[in-house]
Amino acid sequence: MDNVNNLFHMTFTINFWPFQLEIDTVLLLGGAIWALALYLGLSPLSNWVVIQLSRWFNFAEERFLYTSKEELDRTRQARESQNEFLASLLSILPFLVVGLLSEYGIESSLGQSWAISTGIMFCLGSAVYELGRRTSEMSD
Repeated sequence: MDNVNNLFHMTFTINFWPFQLEIDTVLLLGGAIWALALYLGLSPLSNWVVIQLSRWFNFAEERFLYTSKEELDRTRQARESQNEFLASLLSILPFLVVGLLSEYGIESSLGQSWAISTGIMFCLGSAVYELGRRTSEMSD
């Protein structure tokens, strides 16, 4: 039985001159599955995070990077589009952290296979919920 557990429990090692970092691939995969499930299941929250990050990026650029009002107005559309893109990328990080914590908690209490299985089930349930939510928004 130990050989089967060792077969599915893989790590990869990053060697950086004085440091050696081992990363558990199963924990990383399970955390990503849980992060996707949480991102889909809590989509109004994820949209709120994107809006807040985008507002913060726009505020920081207007306040600190531009001294002339003309250049600020000339490049406004491109900057706001870029800030929206960066905000959507960074909005994944809180869900990834909570997903990794969820994966770690379930793996330590129920076991490795249960953590991934429940993550997949929650991901499918969240996807169905998101489809239904968007369909009901379209009909309203």
